[in-house]
Amino acid sequence: MEELLSSIIDFSNNILWGYVLIAGLLGIGIYFTIASRFVQFRFIGEMIRVLGEKPQFENGKKNISPFKSFCVGAATRIGTGNLAGVAVAITLGGPGAVFWMWIVALLGGATAFIESTLAQVYKIRDSKAFRGGPAYYIEKGLKARWLGIVFAVLIAVTFGLIFNSVQSNTIALAFENAFGVNRLVIGLIVTAITGLVIFGGVHRIANLSSVIVPIMAVLYLLIATVVLIINIGELPSVIGLIVGHALGFEQAVGGAIGAAILNGVKRGLFSNEAGMGSAPNAAATSTTSHPAKQGLIQSLGVFVDTILVCSSTAFIILLAPAFRSGDISGIELLQNSLNSHIGGWAGIFISVAIFLFAFSSIIGSYYYGESNIEFIKESKSALLAFRLGTMAFVLIGSVSSLSLVWKMADLFMALMTVINLIAIGLLGKVAFKVLKDYEMQRKAGKDPVFKPSELGIEDTEAWEEDKEEEKRAAI
Repeated sequence: MEELLSSIIDFSNNILWGYVLIAGLLGIGIYFTIASRFVQFRFIGEMIRVLGEKPQFENGKKNISPFKSFCVGAATRIGTGNLAGVAVAITLGGPGAVFWMWIVALLGGATAFIESTLAQVYKIRDSKAFRGGPAYYIEKGLKARWLGIVFAVLIAVTFGLIFNSVQSNTIALAFENAFGVNRLVIGLIVTAITGLVIFGGVHRIANLSSVIVPIMAVLYLLIATVVLIINIGELPSVIGLIVGHALGFEQAVGGAIGAAILNGVKRGLFSNEAGMGSAPNAAATSTTSHPAKQGLIQSLGVFVDTILVCSSTAFIILLAPAFRSGDISGIELLQNSLNSHIGGWAGIFISVAIFLFAFSSIIGSYYYGESNIEFIKESKSALLAFRLGTMAFVLIGSVSSLSLVWKMADLFMALMTVINLIAIGLLGKVAFKVLKDYEMQRKAGKDPVFKPSELGIEDTEAWEEDKEEEKRAAI
């Protein structure tokens, strides 16, 4: 049965990834980059400035700050894809896959800006916090609630269930490889901790992410820096290897470039999520004076994820001899590579790091699912069932086959990405208006404030109070 299911998933993935998504992701990334006049590069300084803005207060309560919103998005971005995902990409696509992960990130910065800005424009307010994302801007911007429901179902299944099984699978493998601990035992522990957090709501998720994500990212980058310093003399040859395998004549003749592009784009998307429609769910939670601010913050998240963290993993692997043997892949390849650089304790470090990376992804992914379950219907029983389902898939993933788990993740990720790319392609003009408005206000020396009625943008529920204030002022 598993073999038949695997064959069906392989066929679907070959069509979606071999043709549709590579063209769609790269094409829309180029379009948004040019149309926004390279927003992901022009505003890097502004991204950092906005990230440091203090949280706003409303009715005496502190809202989710830009930094915490960034951390919720980063929590799902910086996870298994940055460690095991990069190792899988190199195993299947060769060193050239890393080059195409970089391309996806550089273009994806513009895509991330567009989708997260739209999430802020069309977000809604509930009793706990703001929420939004592709399902919401599909309903309000495209007036297609049915398509929003399709997306909401896909992202709830993809992130809340399947992606979380990938994360727990990686945690279990890492601890089994480093300590010989039974994978089921690890699965039970991770499932229990997951339950404690997800029953606490979005604020607990944001608070935990704002602590875990910065710590784990800094520690991992410090270890990678040590490896680079130790092997500094070999770094130019490794960069040449990456570029050569991505663009070389020999690889083109042998068909290796196709494998590099496919695996680089696939794993790059799994890692930084630009265009997938997931990070906008985190972007919508923040209280901010202008939607473009969250667009800039989430664009910065793409660079941190891929250019810094994924590149660190790639260099650790490519500077070690383990990847040339072809005997191991996934998280074990990274563990063995780091062992060869800094000694046997590296396996222990990676196990702890992957727990923090992957666990933060589990709780962030759960929130994406929760937000979309509530889009379909606000029901306590449905939410309870989803929470229990999330915990079940965390447990199942810890003891499942590595190959099948990744294949299912690729398929569901592809389906939701196709819908989101269509939506942001059609709604891009709204985000361009918002960006132009933000630029004009910043040039005038103002802290930009969003007034949708002045831009001709309708159905902006969370910003209705601004409209009411304008009406009262006019009377």
